[in-house]
Amino acid sequence: MRTFYPLISALVANMLAQILKPLFHYLRTGEQKFGLLAESGGFPSSHTSMVVGLTTAIGLQEGINSTLFFISIIFSLITIYDAANVRYYAGQNIAMTKQLIKDIETLTQHKFSDPIYLMKIKTVLGHKWVEVFGGIVLGILIPSLLFLFIKD
Repeated sequence: MRTFYPLISALVANMLAQILKPLFHYLRTGEQKFGLLAESGGFPSSHTSMVVGLTTAIGLQEGINSTLFFISIIFSLITIYDAANVRYYAGQNIAMTKQLIKDIETLTQHKFSDPIYLMKIKTVLGHKWVEVFGGIVLGILIPSLLFLFIKD
């Protein structure tokens, strides 16, 4: 069972983050959105919780001086940076583009009919840093707790 400990830790951290998203959304807004179970974005970051869960489990199992741990840290940092910056700003660009299309349609009184303008595109792609921090906490907590229970 110890062989699969890093994989189990990463998957449990990811699934728990996804399960917590609708709960935290409800506590913040009072709105029930069970669709958040399958969406990216939101609190806590499931991408972050998964990679930090994997890294923490590898650190606990292989030691923090292992090559595998350092490789996992680099992988985690790239993923976290992508979630909080690249994907977040891509989502912001989508939101601005959608608003710009609406504004042009309003100003010109012309409805764009090309299918490209009618596509439903998700605007929440990435995370705010507080959402990433929630994923980091969850990603450290889950493998730490599992480490106590998973024996050889």
